[in-house]
Amino acid sequence: MPVTLITGGTRGIGAAIALRLAAAGHDLVLGYRADAAAAASTAETARAHGIACATVAADLTTDDGIATVFAAAERLTGVVNNAGATYRYASLAQTSPAEIRRTIEINLTAAVLVARAAVRALSTSYGGAGGVIVNVSSGAATIGSPGEYVHYAAAKAGVDTLTRGLGLEVADQGIRVVGVAPGLIDTDLHARTGDPDRIARMAPDIPLGRAGRTTEVAEAVAWLMSDAAAYITATTLRVAGGR
Repeated sequence: MPVTLITGGTRGIGAAIALRLAAAGHDLVLGYRADAAAAASTAETARAHGIACATVAADLTTDDGIATVFAAAERLTGVVNNAGATYRYASLAQTSPAEIRRTIEINLTAAVLVARAAVRALSTSYGGAGGVIVNVSSGAATIGSPGEYVHYAAAKAGVDTLTRGLGLEVADQGIRVVGVAPGLIDTDLHARTGDPDRIARMAPDIPLGRAGRTTEVAEAVAWLMSDAAAYITATTLRVAGGR
């Protein structure tokens, strides 16, 4: 039975990944920051697939928070390094230093430290049985997102580099490290960051003509974690409709 830890696993893309992996028979540990109601709802739906699902509230920008989520997960076979956030759309010059630091702390620094903890839990060099780490990046990493969140795009570019470098570093330790880079995805993120019309405005510029669905990202993650992708590591799969 695979056992997978998903950070940021109770809302949006993270919740879709949780439900897709539950359907594939993964026992789950879902980390979340503050929304206990969303965590309870996602866990209940996941358990309907007959799997075990625990939820853990933790702040991944702290060492104690990372330790807490990993302490709740035994016999891990996989980690989906998904927790991240954007806070509003603005040019870099109009974004405060505090907000830039906050964005980079959760989207890059925390991602690197979660990946470190995942290696220590999974690596055969540390007594683990091996497994898969999936880093959730963003299409913003390669387009730069000018006028919206250049600092977020820069952080996610760091996640792509993390996937490449770490994948090579631990390839002989029983671990595959892969990434997914979602593009414009239909979630409540856009409304929460102050631009509820963003999907409708941007969708016509996507080559496939629409925003993506969270379930489409989840399918990519499930495939990358499966034996069907056993020869894939140190690379990031773009799920962005051609953009």
